[in-house]
Amino acid sequence: MGGDHGPAEIVRGAVAAWREHGVPVVLVGQAGVVHAELARLGAAGEIDVAHAADVVPMTERGAGAVRMGSSSLAVGFDLVREGAGAAFVSAGSTGAVVACAVDRLGTAPAVLRPALAVALPTTAGGATVLIDAGATVDPTPEMIAQFALLGASYAQLVLGVADPRVGLLSIGAEPGKGNRLTRRAETLLRGLPLRFHGTVEGGDVLTGAVDVIVTDGFTGNIVLKNVEGTVRATLALVAAQDVGATDCLGRVARRYAPETHGGAALLGLTRTVVVAHGSSRAATIARACVVARDLAVGEIVARLGDRLAIHPGR
Repeated sequence: MGGDHGPAEIVRGAVAAWREHGVPVVLVGQAGVVHAELARLGAAGEIDVAHAADVVPMTERGAGAVRMGSSSLAVGFDLVREGAGAAFVSAGSTGAVVACAVDRLGTAPAVLRPALAVALPTTAGGATVLIDAGATVDPTPEMIAQFALLGASYAQLVLGVADPRVGLLSIGAEPGKGNRLTRRAETLLRGLPLRFHGTVEGGDVLTGAVDVIVTDGFTGNIVLKNVEGTVRATLALVAAQDVGATDCLGRVARRYAPETHGGAALLGLTRTVVVAHGSSRAATIARACVVARDLAVGEIVARLGDRLAIHPGR
């Protein structure tokens, strides 16, 4: 029940996921509050509810969330671990979700740290996987190498890219550019069984120059938020000129809208986890549930784990 607009929008999204997409959902939160929201929507009895006494605040970044054993995060992850759910979706604090996921579910064998993967629409018409988009803000070079392997496998299995081109985000396209972390990661990436394109710049994020852009979670989250903000600002600036491009603007807005993509897949765990934007409304939550269902049905997490076990990237 986390997120800026929980529990009302979360419950609405869960109901929409069930009614419009046939995704069975278990809502985890304070039972009285959740049942009241379901009744208000005329959905009493349609959605299962699991009681959790506490809600992790959006300001909580990690360790404190792990200690809250009766939170909706803890209860929800326990349900997934025990097989009562196939996937977990949250719009709560990313740091709290990641910390609790690692604590309650654990990482897949050989995985050092999980990473968030986001598929960003490109001007070429396809999508580029940005990884890590905020799960691990201080990774080692070895972790970034694993993120690249996870991102490439995700692009293959989910986006259908046969031989993904992988780029390492840096301040220049020339070899050896960047800080110590980037330079060391580049050396490791050149030794992996990847179609490594080399380093790419921030201006390449939306061009489709590569299929996967790998970076640390601190930089990746800034890139993601910058893309979101730039798209909003650009659309607003064009709309303000009153040039009669309403239909065109609408199509562009929908391509980048959170409700179109749902959320980011948290890769490298033993179970399926999708992290939705903290500001998610009902439509985005519903889409995140669909994404989580599809990832679980496709056994993407298990297949990623199998691939990383063969080439751990260390």
